Amino acid sequence: MNSDIRALEPKVLWNKFADLNAVPRPSKKEERVIKFMKDFGKSLGLETIEDETGNVIIRKPASPGMENRKPVVMQSHLDMVHQKNNDTVFDFENQGIDMFVDGDWVKAKGTTLGADNGLGVATIMAILESDSIAHPPLEALFTIDEETGMTGAKGLKGGLLKGEILLNLDTEEDDEIGVGCAGGVDITATRRYAVERIPGTSQAYVIDVKGLQGGHSGMQIHEGLANANKLMNRLLYGGYDKFGLRIAEIDGGSLRNAIPRESRAVVIVDTSKIADFKAAFDELATTIKHEFKTLEPNMVISCTECELPSNLLPVTIQKQLTRALYTAHNGVYRMSPDIPDLVETSNNIARVIVKDGNIKIGCLTRSSVESSKWDLAFALKAAFELMECDVTFSGDYPGWAPNMDSEILKIIVPIYKRLNNGEEPHVAACHAGLECGILGQHYPEMDMISFGPNIKGAHSPDERAQISSAQKYWEFVLEILKNIPEA
Repeated sequence: MNSDIRALEPKVLWNKFADLNAVPRPSKKEERVIKFMKDFGKSLGLETIEDETGNVIIRKPASPGMENRKPVVMQSHLDMVHQKNNDTVFDFENQGIDMFVDGDWVKAKGTTLGADNGLGVATIMAILESDSIAHPPLEALFTIDEETGMTGAKGLKGGLLKGEILLNLDTEEDDEIGVGCAGGVDITATRRYAVERIPGTSQAYVIDVKGLQGGHSGMQIHEGLANANKLMNRLLYGGYDKFGLRIAEIDGGSLRNAIPRESRAVVIVDTSKIADFKAAFDELATTIKHEFKTLEPNMVISCTECELPSNLLPVTIQKQLTRALYTAHNGVYRMSPDIPDLVETSNNIARVIVKDGNIKIGCLTRSSVESSKWDLAFALKAAFELMECDVTFSGDYPGWAPNMDSEILKIIVPIYKRLNNGEEPHVAACHAGLECGILGQHYPEMDMISFGPNIKGAHSPDERAQISSAQKYWEFVLEILKNIPEA
């Protein structure tokens, strides 16, 4: 089916995307895609370097007649989020993405597509390879590990790049021009516990929450989508007092930047309370599905008998855990008072693991305001410390403050309007974490802007890229490069 992708217009873009998607490129395991990109640059006879962190930089001289224009950095990240449906058999570390065309959309079979940020990477590759596209002096910056810590951007040294303008190709709405983004911090709560034995009069059950939409924990956090970890906790909360329910294991969520789609728990119930437990469980499951019937039509909540587990979470710690997870904020914390409809601060309870004497809870807190980010981070820290967890902060990265006086912004808004029959673009900050904030620390004088084609469902197996939007976006890119001002 990937041959169908190669036939799409613009062919130069989709062919490079197909080439890229044949290379496994999970975050923190980018060795193969780094080599792929270095080999690509060298095959074109262009200056190609890999920095100390693993970022790849390819330099291309200006096309004839464009030598006096300001040098431009075109930037995208090489890694992709790896998510798959529960029933999809796929090895992200060794297989290329299996794509297909569905109407006006390119999708992947049961996995993430990698359009985030693969279409940006493919765009830059197509321009580097072309001998007919007009452009100023170019530096292609391909960063690594954007999705799990932005370590590529963090590790980039100041002074390495010569460009004066940066075009970040990592925005997912084709009518949006990004001028700012949120920063973030990972919050990890851990605790050890002494396991307990299974009481003699017990029946074990597996509880599953699945079929949720999931999605990008920044760009979609305001949509009110269900979080599997929060729903599972709702099902477990209070279960001991009512039915003698005891938790043996919980495994919920996956990546810190993906809204959790699935959670599984193994529990036991006192045999004398089984009928009451099943009736109450079915009633609560029906209530939850009714609450989310519009947003989560494919939600599945099930409870099935299973073999007895090997050990249990102590009752006292079980109560602390379920209360802390109920207390911990998930979703939008504060809307921006300055920018209409912008989420300022949010949290995603991304991962909950309880097994064999260990508890681990992982969150990603985002905000465009540093003080608000840390306000929420410390609120979460306090909630987890009340259940005697050790709480650590990691992966802290800054936001990107909007500059409405940006020279490149003033250039590309008229271009957008001219190409789209006078339609005004949406100039906005976003709640995702873009690398521009970090890159701006290394290169404070660089003028930055972000844009891209329509990509829906990023960070989930529903990820899809719009074909017609990619055509619109490609034309926009070419016009921007033609109109870079003189140095």
